[in-house]
Amino acid sequence: MQKNERKDAVQLMLRFVRGSLGLFALGLICSMLNTACNSLTPQIIRMTVDSVIGSGEMPGWFQTLGLDRLMQSDVKSVLLLAAAAVLVTAVLSGVFSFFARLNTAKASERAIKSLRDELFGHIQKLPFSWHTAHQTGEIIQRCTSDVEVVRNFVSAQMVEVFRIVFLIVMTMCIMFSMNVKISLVAVVFIPIIVFYSFYFQGKISHRFMDADIAEGKLSSTVQENLTGVRVVRAFGRENFEIERFDEKNNAFSELWIRLGHMMTAYWSTGDLITALQVLTVIAVGTVSAVNGEITLGEFLAFVSYNATLNWPVRALGKILAEMSKTGVSISRISYILHAQPEQDPPEALTPPMDRDICFEHVTFGYENQKPVLDDVSFTIPAGKTFAILGGTGSGKTTLMHLLNRLYDLEEGGGRITIGGVDINQISRAHLRKNVSIVLQEPFLFSRTIRENIGIACPEKDSERMMEYVRKAARSACVDEAIESFTNGYETVVGERGVTLSGGQKQRVAIARMLTQNAPVMIFDDSLSAVDAETDAKIRQELKEKMGSATIILISHRITTLMQADQILVLDQGKVADIGTHEQLISHKGIYQDIYQIQMNNADRELLRQVSEEQPTESR
Repeated sequence: MQKNERKDAVQLMLRFVRGSLGLFALGLICSMLNTACNSLTPQIIRMTVDSVIGSGEMPGWFQTLGLDRLMQSDVKSVLLLAAAAVLVTAVLSGVFSFFARLNTAKASERAIKSLRDELFGHIQKLPFSWHTAHQTGEIIQRCTSDVEVVRNFVSAQMVEVFRIVFLIVMTMCIMFSMNVKISLVAVVFIPIIVFYSFYFQGKISHRFMDADIAEGKLSSTVQENLTGVRVVRAFGRENFEIERFDEKNNAFSELWIRLGHMMTAYWSTGDLITALQVLTVIAVGTVSAVNGEITLGEFLAFVSYNATLNWPVRALGKILAEMSKTGVSISRISYILHAQPEQDPPEALTPPMDRDICFEHVTFGYENQKPVLDDVSFTIPAGKTFAILGGTGSGKTTLMHLLNRLYDLEEGGGRITIGGVDINQISRAHLRKNVSIVLQEPFLFSRTIRENIGIACPEKDSERMMEYVRKAARSACVDEAIESFTNGYETVVGERGVTLSGGQKQRVAIARMLTQNAPVMIFDDSLSAVDAETDAKIRQELKEKMGSATIILISHRITTLMQADQILVLDQGKVADIGTHEQLISHKGIYQDIYQIQMNNADRELLRQVSEEQPTESR
């Protein structure tokens, strides 16, 4: 990571652990007390050995407490006393270790919960354009695997770093107080191990970034395959998908194999340096003991403290590797958190939405591509049914995305107003609450049909909500289909339940929109999967039930659009024509051509009869 990235990672980590600093501090204190208790055991062994053999003097504080007389008792009493002392220190060490782990676990889970909450909440506020520019699998991987890496570091390594520093300092102080010469021999190897650990950390950090990117691509491949499983099966692309996954999986595995080679080389070299250090300390200590410079008990204590010193120094490499991996994960999480969310102006307006909708010289293109819309201007009268017809890629759906502010117009790209108010000045929440939309391929959550329809319902009381849900289902002509299921409205749909037909999904989505009771309703080719008869029934229900609502219909089907008060014809992002059905078929143009292609004699006779039965309802 670069210096700025490392600084951002530290700041982000501190931001989330700040609320749990008290618990972290308590866990650190208990961990240090645990370390202190463990450091007493070599001293107990030293004094026991020296007392039994009879070499060396007891510490002054031992004599002050009168414990030196106990150590001069028979061997059995000395060993029992030593065993009792070791048992007490072990119990205290265990108690402190328990509370250290308990408080650290509580603190780390609080911090990570806060991170997850903010991460998920921030994603909800990011613009639609951000979501379309990023692969879902990669986002999921950042929100799960990367967060888990941070959780593991915070819960297992963060406090451990401070404990290791404390352990090294305390152990070195004890060793130097016992014998300076042997201590110098022991610590002379430490700078070599530390330098090598930091060198290793610098080499391995970018490898973790590459591995995380590869894991994100692998997750995206799996997510795409599961989402598009019907397409894979329909076109017999199973083998192709397996090869595609295998390619990504091999790349991911190769990266971790290289990481494994590097980590193996590090640990092997570290083991060699540590073995040389231990051998040197034992050799110098043995010579010192033979020469009478230290007692046998002190020699044994020195060997024990040296092992205690080697463990944290050796663990430094693992901790640095975990820090590198965590730093990469934090930077990937930080990328999401630093993405600019949707923001309303300080004085965002909440005007009435049952007003005329005006598109004024709207020009728009996706990410600096060729404009999808080019100088489009028209007005949708309030309370009327307005239809939009056009070929694939003509910009029909883009118009509605702009109206709903899923995308925003660039400066100089025209403007869209509702009742004369620029939608850029309207609160997004207010706008989307009052402009509802049903897409051609609606998404249903893996919940019950009742929950799916009632998501946008203003009523939170279960009984009142159920009334809204049933009423909306009837208006969408899906109530009979729902009642035919064994569990009715409690039937689970989506990945875990029954698979609805395309037409049923569209009608459930329409019912969901109707519960919102918005003054502006957009049907983006959302009747394409239903038959003509059901299409007519739904439109008739909407006409009768929606009252003064503004209805915008987008469709390729003439029968869906012809009863609209006005019909807009788009061609390659430009307004080709606008008018009523009668006006548009009366002269040569795109609408007349499509009408001639879609309508046979039987269709025209049926439409004539419908028009005679309802001569003025839609005018």
